[in-house]
Amino acid sequence: MPPIATTTDPTVASESTSVVEPPEGKTRREPFPRGCWNKLKSALDWVFGLGAIVVGLAVLSVVPVLNLFSLGYLLEASGRVARTGRFRDGFVGVRKASVLGSVVIGGWLVLLPAQIAASYWNDAELISAGSQVAKGWRVALIVLTVAGLAQIAWACVRGGRLRHFLWPAPVRAFRALRHPRLSALHEMGDRVGDWVAGLRLPHYFWLGFRGFVSAVMWLAIPVGILMAASQIRNDGLAALTSLLGAGLLMIAVLYLPFLQAHFARTERFEVMFRIKEVRQFFSRAPIAFWFALFITVLFALPLYLLKIELTPREVAWLPALLFVVFIFPARLLVGWALNRGTRRELPRHWVFRWFSRLAAIPVVVAYAFFVWATQYLSWHGSFSLLEQHAFLVPAPLLGL
Repeated sequence: MPPIATTTDPTVASESTSVVEPPEGKTRREPFPRGCWNKLKSALDWVFGLGAIVVGLAVLSVVPVLNLFSLGYLLEASGRVARTGRFRDGFVGVRKASVLGSVVIGGWLVLLPAQIAASYWNDAELISAGSQVAKGWRVALIVLTVAGLAQIAWACVRGGRLRHFLWPAPVRAFRALRHPRLSALHEMGDRVGDWVAGLRLPHYFWLGFRGFVSAVMWLAIPVGILMAASQIRNDGLAALTSLLGAGLLMIAVLYLPFLQAHFARTERFEVMFRIKEVRQFFSRAPIAFWFALFITVLFALPLYLLKIELTPREVAWLPALLFVVFIFPARLLVGWALNRGTRRELPRHWVFRWFSRLAAIPVVVAYAFFVWATQYLSWHGSFSLLEQHAFLVPAPLLGL
């Protein structure tokens, strides 16, 4: 680093010292109060972004077709943890979700006066249609709507944070309108385009679609047999058919979570049917695989209780919110277990392997029995068998 020039001019001296960089490998420490405040803001922003992701996944999960975005995100989170072994890598796009959440909440707050004016206008029209009061509220609605949309656009230009919606910075807005620059508009458009492209929405949809199709291929036969058994009048034959379907379902449950994580890790569709590779990974981390399977099954079972009574479609996303809260950590845990199996080269001791195999039997048996029993408790009857929460699209009350 070149030496700092010395001069008696205080202005030049201040400028020369202001560009001095700290030694390599060291970072300049912020003052204690400011550093703590910045870390607190960053932590709160991360928590808010995580909450926005959970709510967003829950809302998407009850919308047909769009729920593939939700499944794709969960698979991507599991795949990233499977590649790196770090749980924090599974929280994809938390900072972007924080911005989106701020835009949604801030936009709702900004348009709240327009919503109130709309309610008063409707009341005035019901009482006296075409009156001066109704016309006045209609004008107020138009003005508040236009002003609100302008404030939303200005807040998004400034960064989309909640504070930008609460304080419109009128002086800065006046200067921007007084001296508009075409280059600034182009630059802003490029930034918005890059930010939207960074969301990788086509990637999540394609990943969710392939994960959904492969899971259906695994579950179609056992679920179809269980549904057919419910229509058989002969009790003995129905019991034998149910046992066959439950047995095939138990086999699918043993492998499907890890096959999905392996697919998300490699993004190759054919690995969804490579059982031998998953068995090899299991032999290298049997305890981790068993624990991930246990948590996946355990967190999926309570969601079947929500199907005992029909949930109104208007609030269907609330049980879906509970679904995401349960299944999201299970997906991360499956990815972590798979990573442990891929990093190790040699199988674990046979005691751990056989203990995990035997311990997995009651887990899959309990899951198959619970799923079979829900068709007699659920509002949807045997069609509830289609709602395999742990593997298919996260729509616990809408099935496929």
